[in-house]
Amino acid sequence: MDFLALLSPKAAAYLEPMAQKAHRLTVQHFGHTILLYTPMYLSNYCTNRCVYCSFSADHRVVRKKLTLEQVEKEAQSIAATGLKHILILTGESPEYSPVSYIANCVQVLKEYFHSISIEIYPLSTEDYARLIGAGVDGLTIYQEVYDEETYRQLHPRGPKRNYRFRLDAPERGCQAKMRGVNIGALLGLEDWRKEAFFTGMHANYLQNKYLDTEISVSIPRIRPNAGGFTPRFDVTDRHLVQIILALRLFMPRVGITISTRERAELRNHLVKLGITKMSAGVSTEVGGHYNREESSGTGQFEISDQRGVDEIRAMLLEMGYQPVFKDWQSLDGEN
Repeated sequence: MDFLALLSPKAAAYLEPMAQKAHRLTVQHFGHTILLYTPMYLSNYCTNRCVYCSFSADHRVVRKKLTLEQVEKEAQSIAATGLKHILILTGESPEYSPVSYIANCVQVLKEYFHSISIEIYPLSTEDYARLIGAGVDGLTIYQEVYDEETYRQLHPRGPKRNYRFRLDAPERGCQAKMRGVNIGALLGLEDWRKEAFFTGMHANYLQNKYLDTEISVSIPRIRPNAGGFTPRFDVTDRHLVQIILALRLFMPRVGITISTRERAELRNHLVKLGITKMSAGVSTEVGGHYNREESSGTGQFEISDQRGVDEIRAMLLEMGYQPVFKDWQSLDGEN
């Protein structure tokens, strides 16, 4: 009920005191640090018909899948920036991006990065364990929208239509012993207060039940995409701030990630309000890091903050924060 109160319309009048307390709690638990990472897209083949995504099977976009040689080129390009944490993504196509292919990619990537997270289609506990054995230590998976009826409308066809299988995926990742699990709702698909509330409930459940897993939350807003989908609900900057503050006050130890979906100026201001992790030097295209000059324009969505890793690093240092390039080192045979 306290979390609901923090998300309520009346709480909007108290954002300043909420921000001051959120800042104190974040520094208490995380220090003046921001972990940096970047996404890497392995494939954009997809069998789903999600109405809000550029990778939908209904869209005539250029489809790509990286070879292992191209994966290494992409890894070298990213590693040259100093980043040691990476998030690998695929469309939902077990045919083009089977678990075996992802595991092979991880074998290449772990020569360049100390932490490899996945944002792919939901898997069984056994398949998550298989990827952990290959070198994966983190899982990101968004429910997209927690309202079940809205979920059905936005996912008319494809395996992603299975609401419950996706909802339970973060827990299967915890059961498989992922070091970190990151969840979230895609803001704009439903009423933001409801979605933020259920995201917080979901994260709180996981954090309380799986004490050895680091639980994090992302707060992505809809961005322009190939299908031209228009958000059904308006989520303003002020709304986004209220969500961040409410999450921090409700869950002082939860990680909070802000992506390059948000513009540079806003991301700068959010640093001191509870954020613990930021993406930098981002491309949402397959092979978009090493092959920028041959861009096909087929990213998953348009990014807003175009800054490179050096620029984000300089901004954080100027604000008195330590940009963290590595906070995890797996031992031989262990994660």
